[in-house]
Amino acid sequence: MFVIMMGGYRAERALGPVDGSITWVVVDDGFSLHEKSCAFLAGLRARGRSSNTERVYAGRVAVYLSWCEANGVDWARPGLLDLARFLRSLVAEPLPTRGRDGGGMPRFRTEATANAVMTAVCEFLRFGSRQGWVPAEVAASLTEPRYLAYLPSGFDPGEQGQFRSVRSRMLKYPAAVEGPQWLSDEQIEQLRAVAVRGRDRFLVSLLACTGMRIGEALGLHRQDMHLLPNSTMLGCQVAGPHVHVRRRLNANGALAKSRFSRWIPVTEDLVDGYTEYLHERAAQLPGEVDSDCVFVNLYAGRRGRPMTYVAAKDMFDRLARRVGFEARPHMLRHSAATRWIRAGVDRDVVQRLLGHASASSLDVYLHAGDEELRDAVTRVAAGRKVQA
Repeated sequence: MFVIMMGGYRAERALGPVDGSITWVVVDDGFSLHEKSCAFLAGLRARGRSSNTERVYAGRVAVYLSWCEANGVDWARPGLLDLARFLRSLVAEPLPTRGRDGGGMPRFRTEATANAVMTAVCEFLRFGSRQGWVPAEVAASLTEPRYLAYLPSGFDPGEQGQFRSVRSRMLKYPAAVEGPQWLSDEQIEQLRAVAVRGRDRFLVSLLACTGMRIGEALGLHRQDMHLLPNSTMLGCQVAGPHVHVRRRLNANGALAKSRFSRWIPVTEDLVDGYTEYLHERAAQLPGEVDSDCVFVNLYAGRRGRPMTYVAAKDMFDRLARRVGFEARPHMLRHSAATRWIRAGVDRDVVQRLLGHASASSLDVYLHAGDEELRDAVTRVAAGRKVQA
């Protein structure tokens, strides 16, 4: 059983009795389901949100319900003052300690994290309003009109500018927006070097080479790995080694974000890494009586079961501690996109490789590097010297 403790309420992982699929629920101290929040989480699944999103939202809603219970607030009828107090408590109150952290310094949420929690709570309350559980005036009070003086890339303001007025969330901290975090080629190589297992090295290499999301990687089946120079015998006309990303229901909850399938070319080095991993897998799982998923549990727990988001996060946390810098799966996606764009790859090609529905989604990757920033300053300084 995997439980996220949240005081009065908690988020708990549940396994489907038939297919072993992972879902998330919110329960109280007596393990009774909080039906309204469970319906909200079911709604996320129905809209195709990933298991990881469901897990995060379950924990955030549980935080809100616990705070309401502790402070005598009806969760379905909070006033703006109540929600403002809740937002303040998210950064003012220390996080619950667990395990070995009990004797250390107290940890607090950042303002950005508090904003993310409030985003989930507002979505939960708006869902409740649509279901008739939360008064309409509560949902209406969560946002205020805002006129867009500067339009984001790709935004259509309408012929009369009628879409420039949008609803903006009222309750949030003015937290700074951080740019995308990515890893250099040297850092990626360090991650591979400290990975003891062939499976872990291959996962790092796959994410760095293809730029796919972690959910897409964990949802890969062996039939998706077309790594021969010619795949016509598999009924595939794509030339050269490549990987297919398909959306399907997986026992580990992994889900491709895009509803459209795509294929991504891979390098010969990645093919070699997959071969190494298959040798390791065969040694650990004799007879191959296991899941058809590419990434499986080899060393602990239920061996042969599909690798989960939690296991992948724990793996990256271990690697990060060994190399001494932050490393998360999505950073490798940013790394791949940044590498392609700086190499001059057309934006529409990068968009297709990443599986983005909108070309404007690539704007986040158009950031300047350290050398480019220094070069800009050096050029101006050199120009002034020439004029003098």
